[in-house]
Amino acid sequence: MNRRAVLSVSNKTGIVEFAQGLVELGFELVSTGGTFKTLTEAGLPVRYVTEITEFPEILDGRVKTLHPKIHGGILARATEEHLQQLKDNDIGLIDLVVVNLYPFKETIAKPGVQFQEAIENIDIGGPSMVRAAAKNQERVGIVVNPQRYSEVLQALREQGEIPYAMRKRLAAEAFAHTAEYDQCIAAYLTAELAGESISTSPFPDTITLSAQKVQDLRYGENPDQKAAFYRGVEAMGTLAHGEQIQGKELSYNNWTDMDAAWSIVQDFNDPACAIIKHTNPCGTALGKTALEAYERALEADPVSAFGGIIAFNRAIDAECAGALKAHFYEVIVAPEFSSEARAILQEKKNLRLVKVAQDGNPTITPWKVRSIQGGYLIQEEDEGTTPVSEWQVASKRQPTPEDLRELDFAWRVVKHVKSNAIVLAKNGQTLGVGAGQMNRVGSVKIALEQAGEKAQGAYLASDAFFPFPDSLEEAAKAGVRAVVQPGGSVRDAEVIEAADRLNLIMVFTHRRHFKH
Repeated sequence: MNRRAVLSVSNKTGIVEFAQGLVELGFELVSTGGTFKTLTEAGLPVRYVTEITEFPEILDGRVKTLHPKIHGGILARATEEHLQQLKDNDIGLIDLVVVNLYPFKETIAKPGVQFQEAIENIDIGGPSMVRAAAKNQERVGIVVNPQRYSEVLQALREQGEIPYAMRKRLAAEAFAHTAEYDQCIAAYLTAELAGESISTSPFPDTITLSAQKVQDLRYGENPDQKAAFYRGVEAMGTLAHGEQIQGKELSYNNWTDMDAAWSIVQDFNDPACAIIKHTNPCGTALGKTALEAYERALEADPVSAFGGIIAFNRAIDAECAGALKAHFYEVIVAPEFSSEARAILQEKKNLRLVKVAQDGNPTITPWKVRSIQGGYLIQEEDEGTTPVSEWQVASKRQPTPEDLRELDFAWRVVKHVKSNAIVLAKNGQTLGVGAGQMNRVGSVKIALEQAGEKAQGAYLASDAFFPFPDSLEEAAKAGVRAVVQPGGSVRDAEVIEAADRLNLIMVFTHRRHFKH
């Protein structure tokens, strides 16, 4: 008896060649819809599924493979009892299932997609066949990934069957495929129903993280830790979907620093450059061009910049590439590199270049996920910040429009610095950064020390309120002109009094930006 394969694929890459190989190996092909049409047009012998079920498609195609003659053929074990039941009910065995699912993810990504269109692209028969075949992996092969076609054909040609070890791997991939599909649907419906929910929580009772492994990394934060990079399946237009166009393999620490650098420059509309060491900015600046932004960011702390990770929100041209080439960096991230820039930077073979498409509408999950021992913490992303128009002037001394522009720059940068975070800046350039200290005045002192004499007339941003006046007193001694902070301390009145006494401008944003 000929072996039988059911083929029903949304992604038709390589399906004709694969089906041709199956025919040559003696398989009878059964198919549906667009796959049947594709195989027929290619001149391959293929039976429509209704010939097997002897039952028409109904409900606008919603029911076609959901039939005992399909699922019985897939789920039957090679036991005498099962084979007799198949014979009694005139059901033939199905040995191979080749299915990938309706393009739900692609459908909901289309601008203006309607809810009903999304619903109609929820596959029912496909996942049922996939799960049935994967469950019966002891006898049936299941292929959901076109990249597996060649190895499956090779195994069939050389061994006459798909080895059990391979069937198990294919089954695991199949269940991962349906899990990812279900997660995408669940996430869409959760978002659609968010405004209608009577729950006070924005988070569902159960979550499934859906990501695809891109590569194993050399190691994690330290050489004795293994690590891998996974890409969110819905994260188009984001750093995770960036393209490495040069350099040696990216490391775990490279990725964390790239994320920090890219996040900073995305917060600015003007040309911006951020230089990162250990996820904190040692230099961030604006400029009229990418080159000017880079030169000013480097000037902020050239010692710490050595071996850093750099991100730009503008394309890199030849002039900027020439300046970058003169120093040692691990990674440069930008939306584009000109051909001349790439030629210049290619001379530094180990330097990693990563290009991240800026399509204006990246698909970013609204949640931040962090693992703890045995569980996960999930929170909303800390997106955006309080606009200047909503700030409150707390001091008697009033800021000028220029003061507010300077404070806005410092405030946008401090959002990305590890708490307790202090940023000193002037003229759209960081001068000193105090990060991750156990007390706020310690961070102030570090930032002031880095800035040195440049602190005179500078602008200070604090990611959280000042619990005591001591930080303001240190800033005033160094000549700082103005301070931006969230406010909200029980001692706000005491801190405001200190600002007035020290003749400082101080504004409250009423939004904290802790980053732990």
